[in-house]
Amino acid sequence: MGKNTRNEIYAPPTKSFYKVRQVRDLKDLMAQTKELYGSRYAFEIKKRDKSGMQYITYNEYCNDIDALGTALIEMGCKDKHIAVSANNRYEWCLSYMSVVNGTGVIVPIDKELLFPDINGILESSEAKLLFCDKPLLSTLERDKMNPEIQIVCFDYEEDTDGVLSFSKLVAKGKSLLAKGDRRFIEAEIDPDKMSTLLFTSGTTGAAKGVMLCHRNFCFEIMSAMSVLKIYPEDCGISMLPLHHTYESTIILFFAPYCGAKVTFCDGFKYVLKNMKEFSPSVFVAVPLILETVHRRLMQRIKAKPHGELMFKVGSKVCKTASKFGIDLKKVFFKEIQEAFGGNMRLIICGAAPIRPEILRDFDAFGIQILFGYGLTECAPLAVMNNDKLHLAESVGLALPETEAKIIDPDPQTGVGELCVKGKMVMLGYYKNQQATDEVLDSDGFLHTGDLARLDEKGRFYISGRIKNVIVTENGKNIYPEELEYHLTLNSVVSEAMVFADTNARGETIVKASIFPDDEEVRAVLGKDDYTDDDLQKLFKEVVKEVNNKLPPYKHIRSFTLRRKEFLKSASKKILRFKAENFTDGTE
Repeated sequence: MGKNTRNEIYAPPTKSFYKVRQVRDLKDLMAQTKELYGSRYAFEIKKRDKSGMQYITYNEYCNDIDALGTALIEMGCKDKHIAVSANNRYEWCLSYMSVVNGTGVIVPIDKELLFPDINGILESSEAKLLFCDKPLLSTLERDKMNPEIQIVCFDYEEDTDGVLSFSKLVAKGKSLLAKGDRRFIEAEIDPDKMSTLLFTSGTTGAAKGVMLCHRNFCFEIMSAMSVLKIYPEDCGISMLPLHHTYESTIILFFAPYCGAKVTFCDGFKYVLKNMKEFSPSVFVAVPLILETVHRRLMQRIKAKPHGELMFKVGSKVCKTASKFGIDLKKVFFKEIQEAFGGNMRLIICGAAPIRPEILRDFDAFGIQILFGYGLTECAPLAVMNNDKLHLAESVGLALPETEAKIIDPDPQTGVGELCVKGKMVMLGYYKNQQATDEVLDSDGFLHTGDLARLDEKGRFYISGRIKNVIVTENGKNIYPEELEYHLTLNSVVSEAMVFADTNARGETIVKASIFPDDEEVRAVLGKDDYTDDDLQKLFKEVVKEVNNKLPPYKHIRSFTLRRKEFLKSASKKILRFKAENFTDGTE
């Protein structure tokens, strides 16, 4: 298992098995991409008038980056902090790359935030310019904003009411380039200088500004691509918000490194429709998305005569045939594959736990899910499965050239805090040395705040967040995420959160807040018009089933039912610190 000390368990180093080309910085990345894949399509996007598709080559993309970057320097934005907040689109990507490759520091902002939060980030980051779209622009209370912040709208054809047109800005940059302006093109890049400032979603409290640099992202590219293959022929569909490092790293950096094409999803509810339109082969997902899609697909299967039985038989036949090098998945699951556009081969999943059977079912469909672990402070990947490791329960191995260890492991379970070290680790938190010192130790290890264990082969299993652990009076540790996982295995549970409470005697007990899946509840009860008593009886049985799987000290002693979903971050994780109204529902 690697080096062992009394309080630490080290993972063995992970070996690479694909040859990778070196990239020094993101500007070097795009230069190489232009040379290698210049004539290939970088983007396939719907035209604004919905008359068809627009295709943008890597040559055109790189030329647009140079043009916008040149225009930004002309505006006086050199070395300034520039924010972007909008729906996923080509202009979002263009803005990001134009800023980091020679202009200044990009500050991606969650478009779903309320104006006070957006304005707070603009002020904290000291942004001088904001790229946005019309929907975001309509939420801005401009009289409360710093008047020195220049706003550029992706959707404006002309400069209007103090807001600049994005297209006119790009055109201006092209004019400057034609006249010989090379300030952006010849700008020197310091790989170790902050280029991206990302404010965390605040799932555990106040958001902090994570400082990342070109070195972080280039290391991620080379390390991940040494164990994961993405091909020039691949087409990736962007669904998660691009302000999230998880999505942006793969869409903005992995795709051009490999010469792959990118498309944009119209929204979560249109995902299967967009799959058929674009026929993608790769996409990035969080468990909530896969769980929802999986539920829809399984409903289709069960609705057919003997559908569930045929699925089980087909899965076994395909698994047996694969041992002899025969692929029958397209024979048994052609309809499912066509629901994803017919070309889907790889889904990269992370950000939260996922039920293992979902990974196994997708594998039966002929679609590989690679489950991994990361956080913004790691730009974001730190641990992942790969092309030679497809585990359903484990998040996989540490990335090549990354050190990972468990500190202060529990003597019985081996669970302790996961710490990682490598060139992907952030520079620190923006203007917050105290918070930086709390997570970065003197040896360069990032203390993730996540609990995990390590098996004899160096594979990691995430248990939960340290801050969420419930400690009983007799010193037992209870991980809420484990109980939440067991609850959500039942189809009638849409979402659940487990937390500590006290009983009449002042003792610590485990309580759950549950958001029912109305459609599944109706199906299980066999009626549409059910009562609160019906719900209570049903969920008492659900909780009883979970408790029967667990030792007594982990038992859920009480629960409440919610009428509303929990508030979530962009990566669809429940914002635990905001979920204070546990009695929103029927006791």
